[in-house]
Amino acid sequence: MHAGATPSHWVQRWAHLIAPAGTVLDVACGSGRHVRWLAAQGHPVTALDRDAAALADLQGMAECVHADIETGPWPLAGRQFDALVVTNYLWRPLLPTLQSALAAGGVLIYETFADGQQHIGRPARPEFLLQPGELLKAFAGLRVVGYEEGFEAHPAPGRCVQRIAAVQGATRPQALQGPPAKISG
Repeated sequence: MHAGATPSHWVQRWAHLIAPAGTVLDVACGSGRHVRWLAAQGHPVTALDRDAAALADLQGMAECVHADIETGPWPLAGRQFDALVVTNYLWRPLLPTLQSALAAGGVLIYETFADGQQHIGRPARPEFLLQPGELLKAFAGLRVVGYEEGFEAHPAPGRCVQRIAAVQGATRPQALQGPPAKISG
């Protein structure tokens, strides 16, 4: 993805749940399409990635944390965020850490590849593909406000995805009011 890439429609759909000026952690942010978009929405963003060059392009718009979260310790121990965004990334040992990094009332917006993708293209290895209902099980302690799983046909050739939007504990009543759902595919 290049710097001008459009944010995920799933992230855009559920971002209204993030508290105004709430802190956001973009995990494995890559080129920063969500970092840029969320910062433009007025959120202080922490960009976390192992690619130092990608993070260099995000300096000045986000707190940039360079770390390999698959081989090293969690670099944000003790910190909590009003929202966590994870797209196109899966490292199962990290899932409990992510839930712990979510502040009370915080929002998890997660979207990545699911089983079936191996028949379409990359990624194809099982360790990078969610099994049916896996995000629901992994984040059972959160209140799920949105979930999708299956094949998304557009853009071609399509992809198999699993998505969750969930809230940690109590939320402000107005938080669940937002734009009507748009389902593509």
